[in-house]
Parts: sequence; C-alpha cells; structure tokens
Amino acid sequence: MREKYKLLVMIVIFILLYFLKFDTFLSKTVLLEGFLMLQEYVREHVLLCLIPAFFIAGAISVFVSQTSVIKYFGPNANKLLSYTVASVSGTILAVCSCTVLPIFAGIFKNGAGIGPAITFLYSGPAINVLAIILTTRVLGFEIGLARTIGAIVFAIVIGLIMSFIYRDEKRDVSKNNFVSDLDKELRPLWKTTIYFFNLVLILIFATWGNPQDSVGFYSLIYKVHWYLTVGLLISLFFILKFWFNKEELSSWIIASWTFAKQIFPLLLIGVFVAGILMGRPGHDNGLIADKYISMLVGGNSFRSNMFASISGALMYFATLTEIPILQGLIGSGMGKGPSLALLLSGPALSLPSMIVLSKIVGTKKMLVYVILVALMSAVVGLIYGKYF
Repeated sequence: MREKYKLLVMIVIFILLYFLKFDTFLSKTVLLEGFLMLQEYVREHVLLCLIPAFFIAGAISVFVSQTSVIKYFGPNANKLLSYTVASVSGTILAVCSCTVLPIFAGIFKNGAGIGPAITFLYSGPAINVLAIILTTRVLGFEIGLARTIGAIVFAIVIGLIMSFIYRDEKRDVSKNNFVSDLDKELRPLWKTTIYFFNLVLILIFATWGNPQDSVGFYSLIYKVHWYLTVGLLISLFFILKFWFNKEELSSWIIASWTFAKQIFPLLLIGVFVAGILMGRPGHDNGLIADKYISMLVGGNSFRSNMFASISGALMYFATLTEIPILQGLIGSGMGKGPSLALLLSGPALSLPSMIVLSKIVGTKKMLVYVILVALMSAVVGLIYGKYF
C-alpha cells in the first residue's frame, strides 16, 4: 500500500474515533434505527414504488427496441431532442432517488448514451412538480423558484458533462437475452404506447402522497388515487390478456425479475446503512446527531454549503419528505444557501442509490456523478445565499 493511502486510512480512522458516538454504536439503539429505517422503506416504497418500477424497467428491456433507444438517446442522437425528452420523462414520473434506478437501468442497458440517461436519472427525483409547489408554499417563493431553475439546469448540465467526460468510451449494447423476435412489429405502436402509459400512471397514482394544505387539484387526486390505481390495474389486465402472447409476457416477467434481483438486495443494504448513520428522517438516533448537522450548516460559507450538499446526498429522502425536514433545519438555524444545496442534492442522491448506481454504471461513473451533483449544489447554494 502506498504511503499516502496509509496516511489517508489513518486520518479516516482518527476522525471516526474522534466523532462517532460509541456509547450508542454497540447498543441496540443504532442497529434498531437501521432496522426501523429498513422496515419503513419496505412498508412504504417496495409495493407501490419499486415493484411498478421493476415492471416498467422490464417492459423497456423487452418491448422497446434498442434501435429506438439509440435513435433518441444514443451518442449520435440530436442533443436538444434527447436531453429535452430525458428531462421531461423524469419530471412526469416524479419518483424518489431509489425508485428511478430500475427504470434508469432499463434505458441505459438498452443503449442510451450516458448523458441523456444521467439527465433522466437526476430529473426523476429532483424535478418533482408537486415537491416544487410545496417547497414554494412552505419554504417561500424565492427558494421554490431557485430549486426549480437549479434542478432543470442541473439535469441537463450534469448529463452534458458526463457525456463529454466519457465521449470516447465504447459500450457493448448487444441485444439482451430477453428480446428474440420481439423487435418485430407484433402490434400497432398505439397499443404499445397505451401499455407503457398505463404502467407509468399506475406508478404515479399508487405513490400519490397526501399534499395536506396544497392546491385543490392535488388534494382531489389524492382522495381518488386508489380508485384510479385499481381502475388502471384492471385496464392493464385486459391489455395483457388481449394484446400480448405468452412468450412476450414470460419475457417481460423474466426481465423484470432480473432487474429486481440485481437491484433490490443492494437497496436494502444501502437503506440499512443509511439508517444506522443518519437515522430515520425526524429521529435523532443515528450515529451522526442532527445537532451537529444543524451546527455545521449555519451561515453561508462554502464549508456549510458543501456539508449540506454532502449530508443531503447521503440521506434517503422519500418523495416530499425533504420539505418538512428542511423546515425543521431552517428553524434550527440553517442558512438559505445550505438549504438550497440540500434541496438540489438530497432528493436526487442517497447512499442506497449510490450503491446500486455503482453496480449499473461502474464505481468511477457513479463517483463522478455524485461529485458533480454535490459540488454544483454547494456552489449554487453559495451564490444563492450571497444574493438572497
């Protein structure tokens, strides 16, 4: 081992020994927090978020030809079209940083360029229309507008940077094992479109959160979202029964299961570790106490913005939960700049998503993506805090 790495290991060990709360590390409290975080994730996100996402990813793998993906998202596609479609697609889904991963994997493994794929990856959890509306209502118009502009710009800029960094990389996009003769036009395009639209709407309405005091339209949808979900499931049943043959359905199930067994175990490990380190949102039982976070994100220094950005990247935020958490941190003295930095990095990243992303695109690309999000969030937060 090189000397500089030995030194780095020693520094890390020193920091851990100095700051970790060892009085709780070996107690049941921290481990219990990890299990509670895991249980909360399983109860709230697996059935309604992950399973529909796995089926969408499997459908992309089987029923969307690689020729089409490469045409619209490949390295030689029209950049304006590909990045616009990628960002808009993510916005429509409005999912969390973990739920978007199976769908991202389906697009990326089917031949999408790293740039448009990353734009989709960031935009899904970051450009959430309801979250932006609630941010404006709860935290103020300025930070809501800054979040909106920042998230849209980030999605495209980070995608372009990733595309530039890996512009010379050759990828193997040979056909996957699930597509045999299915690329042939077995049904009209409008039927396939309705099928995908149905799957996406199931994901959207099944995970529709309670907007509480939000605008009337979202409250109205929340009151009937289960009826809409059941209706869509019935519609899906008839679509599968009359428009698809057994071979296609079998291929779809196999593809969905492949994504599930690759991603799900890693997500569980990541959520458990995140629970031990940071604790559940709103519970100060993790190794890293909330009071230290509040203490380090006051003011508007680059350090405070960077710390907020990194903290947000490590935490796991379910959709919309970042707003009440941030409201509490602001009440504890968090500065405006770090608040925006956390809003730009937190929903788009999490420790579980990093673990899974490294499996999909490789550790180096994952680290580059995380560094870009964290650094850009800190810089934008610093600028925002200075002028607002």
